[in-house]
Amino acid sequence: MTIGFLDCYSGVSGDMLLGALVDAGLAVADLNAALAGLSLDGFERVDAAQVMRGPIRATRVNVVTRPGPPHRPFHVVKSLVAAAALDPDVRERSLAVLGRIAEVEGRIHGMPADEVELHEVGAVDSIVDVVGTVAGLALLGVDQLYASPLPMSPGEIRGGHHGPIPGPGPATLELAARAHAPIRPFGDGRELVTPTGAALATMLAVFEQPPMRIERVGYGAGETELAWPNVLRLWLGQPVAGDGEGPPDEHVVLETNVDDMSPQLLPAAVESLYAAGALDVTLSPLLMKKGRPGTLVSVIARASDEARLASILLRETTTLGVRVHSVRRHEAGRAFEEVETPFGPVKIKLKLLEGRVAGAMPEFESVRALAAAVGASVADVHAAALGAAQARAGETATKAPDGS
Repeated sequence: MTIGFLDCYSGVSGDMLLGALVDAGLAVADLNAALAGLSLDGFERVDAAQVMRGPIRATRVNVVTRPGPPHRPFHVVKSLVAAAALDPDVRERSLAVLGRIAEVEGRIHGMPADEVELHEVGAVDSIVDVVGTVAGLALLGVDQLYASPLPMSPGEIRGGHHGPIPGPGPATLELAARAHAPIRPFGDGRELVTPTGAALATMLAVFEQPPMRIERVGYGAGETELAWPNVLRLWLGQPVAGDGEGPPDEHVVLETNVDDMSPQLLPAAVESLYAAGALDVTLSPLLMKKGRPGTLVSVIARASDEARLASILLRETTTLGVRVHSVRRHEAGRAFEEVETPFGPVKIKLKLLEGRVAGAMPEFESVRALAAAVGASVADVHAAALGAAQARAGETATKAPDGS
């Protein structure tokens, strides 16, 4: 399992995130191949170059565009991304990030989200920043993203579409508030966290520093030279595996009952919850008042994600209230590997107890993707992958996860 930590020393923006991903090992050719599915008018390619920010070498990413619309309303942006030839998970996460920006801008300007004219964020380069970051994390195999507190300081922001505005920018501040994101005073009145960067960090990351074994560090360069190194650092590595015997982790369970909502809409709500950091989401049938069939929606989450996920339940379902209670959860350690099958490689998840492998199962999305790629049945690929996973578990049952 690969995890990432955003060290937002000098803030975070879309281009800094892309630069950090490339610096950490994401091939620019792979990034451009993923973005080709956008078919976005005005977009040509992403370039990357090595630059210095103070004494630190970093990667600066440039989105090469042709003249086109300077901004687009959100309903146009949503249609473009929804129709793009992207990985389904990348598409849904990108739409969730862009949708959150539209919600926030709509609240600030007093209008529905679909009608909001996304100026800077509706431009080609910002759309590419969002989709490219989500795709880049997937290409690098980052299973969970974390982030440090965001640096913000009051001041005045000049040069935007609306003229001078107070800093931090209203959209950036609202995005941080909705996620209950921690902030720290830093920046000498400069806008170090952009709306795009704030949306990506608050929608994709958990604001805590995880115990991890660091394997790579990527440096993404900010656009301008400042009095300090204007870089975003991305730490990549493996989580320190739990052994199932330590104190249980504190989590929350969010629950709500719905009986007046089309069941066709529930899967979309579940996808939004997972995109926002839910650890598990289940749907259970209920018999509610007046004999009406209903659904119990249950979400397990980190306590730090409670407000964000409750907001999604209230927005994406017809419920009028969400119950929350604290729980403790003992967790086994886990690790991810690839095994070979007659159809091709499949990702498997290893269950670790006391540092030893206690079981292994294929990752279903990896099975489904391989089956589609080779034209085989999902059942056949899954059976082959399960056999390979169990064999791998047998081989490593007496070894620690580091091979010692």
